[in-house]
Amino acid sequence: MVRNKTLSARLTETALIALMLLISLVSIAPVVHTISVSLSNTSAAAGGLVNFWPVGFNIESYRKIIDEPHFINSFFVSVKRVILGGGVNFVMTVLMAYPLSRSGKEFPLRNVYMWFMLFTMLFSGGIIPLYLTVKSLGLFNSLWALVLPGAVPVFNVVLLMNFFRNMPKELTEAAYMDGAGPWYMLLKIFLPLSLPSLATVTLFSVVGHWNAFFDGMIFMRSIEYYPLQTYIQQLVVQLNLSEIDSSQQEMLAKISDKTLNAAKIVVSMVPILVVYPFLQKYFIHGIMLGSVKE
Repeated sequence: MVRNKTLSARLTETALIALMLLISLVSIAPVVHTISVSLSNTSAAAGGLVNFWPVGFNIESYRKIIDEPHFINSFFVSVKRVILGGGVNFVMTVLMAYPLSRSGKEFPLRNVYMWFMLFTMLFSGGIIPLYLTVKSLGLFNSLWALVLPGAVPVFNVVLLMNFFRNMPKELTEAAYMDGAGPWYMLLKIFLPLSLPSLATVTLFSVVGHWNAFFDGMIFMRSIEYYPLQTYIQQLVVQLNLSEIDSSQQEMLAKISDKTLNAAKIVVSMVPILVVYPFLQKYFIHGIMLGSVKE
């Protein structure tokens, strides 16, 4: 029989709902503000008059983006980085997580590799050694400079490894009895049953590559090789309206560096906002099942 909730339980539930709504509003507010600024006119944006609704609605900033070759080029650099980097991360994560999920009898040096991997997650070599390594390999102005240094995401490996370890041992034993080898077990048993965790680590990799900007600043020597976030960061810091040609004065009445940069930020958010809802149903499930357990 279902019992009615006590008054304290109802109050607690109401307080939690109110808290979650408040957190959601605080998280959404900057996004709504940025969208509003990108759709507002120059004077309203520069005067700080825009809050959560456009003032002097116009879409000139988005039209300007379409005409900017460097922005479009940087957008596609980021797309290529996500595809290549996400693919490399996926392959390396799976190939590391599967053997590390086996017992010490099946993989005698498992603990040695595990501690070595965790050490690299806690302590890095530093930016200067990384810079010198990439330089010595001749990877400057190359997409590989944005992919190879982070080819093995250790956190994702740990997450997927624990997911593999939590799978029923009966599956492994039955596969061994049927003569299945390690590759068959990985490709035909473990991966098809690990979609939530795989979707989670893929989402981490995609978002990480899409949002990264610092490596583009130190490894790329020319603006045509910048990923999108690096290009946007440079615009926010370095854009100078005095360099704009006199023929563009009419456009300046409708857009400014503030509205233009807000529009670029909005455009850069769109791909992640489009992808995330399709992976969200796997995300929480994969985090819980792949969490670190004793």
